[in-house]
Amino acid sequence: MKLLVLGGSDFVGRAFAEEALSLGHDVTVFNRGTRAAPVGARALRGDRSAPGGLAAIQRGEWDVVVDTWSSAPSAVRDAANLLAGRAEHYVYVSSRSVHPYPTAAGADESAPVVDASPDDGGDVDYVHAKAGGELAAVAAFGDRALLARPGLILGPYENIGRLPWWLSRIARGGTVPAPGSPGLGLQYIDARDLALWCLDAAGRGLGGAYNTVSVPEFTTMGELLETCVRVTGSDAELRWIDAGAVLAAGVQQWTDLPIWAVDEGHETMHQGDVSKAVAAGLRCRPVEETVADTWTWLTGIGGQAPPRPGRPPVGLTPEAEAKLLSL
Repeated sequence: MKLLVLGGSDFVGRAFAEEALSLGHDVTVFNRGTRAAPVGARALRGDRSAPGGLAAIQRGEWDVVVDTWSSAPSAVRDAANLLAGRAEHYVYVSSRSVHPYPTAAGADESAPVVDASPDDGGDVDYVHAKAGGELAAVAAFGDRALLARPGLILGPYENIGRLPWWLSRIARGGTVPAPGSPGLGLQYIDARDLALWCLDAAGRGLGGAYNTVSVPEFTTMGELLETCVRVTGSDAELRWIDAGAVLAAGVQQWTDLPIWAVDEGHETMHQGDVSKAVAAGLRCRPVEETVADTWTWLTGIGGQAPPRPGRPPVGLTPEAEAKLLSL
């Protein structure tokens, strides 16, 4: 398979490139070159948000194009239109966030999607960027466009910092505030499993929208954090604090305490229907493997995940942590 990854040097795009290379595919990555491409990939340079920025991909043919873009949808429109006659399939990595918030538990791919435009070229929020990107991909490729809708994505190279924050905090040891109940079910996907499924699905000619995360209750908040303790070899003690008390202390779910969400946030992020993707072969590796591999990567780069441009850092401040532990 000849694969073109628009991006390919950060988190999800890198997972696609590396997994494809491991399978023996011919991989080209197209990006600005701010980070090195995976070893074995051909690198093309350009800034798709700038005039003339797609010049490097004006020629060439590919079996599958992968696009993880999450800014102005017009960039997806321009790339997809340029490639529609020279690529067989277009994988757009979208998000379950395209549904209006909150999304009811059990919602599948047919749930309503926010209004968006594929022609929006200005400042646009994440939700409308992804929804507009979907429209752009489908307009150019029709049923040759595969719309992957993950929710929470974890794994090596994570530049949001959710799992890296928990790993780093737990590795420091001591008493660690753990929110709510250890039995709270979680739904996520390892970026590598997302890549493997999308590559296989595109190779089989699948198109349309698929919710691409694990089944609900795939793991729990308790299992995830205990795995972090075990993998880091830490002497950390998890102190579970009632969810109501955590929120009353002004701590924000999802951002101050990453991954954790309650009430409608939990229904939206951790209780989606993924039966369509599972029936189409989606499989997820054990949480132990995702946590261990993320820790190996994190320690290999000095213990600090690289920040994603334009995104605020996640995790509790020391002051907020002290307040929680005093409850």
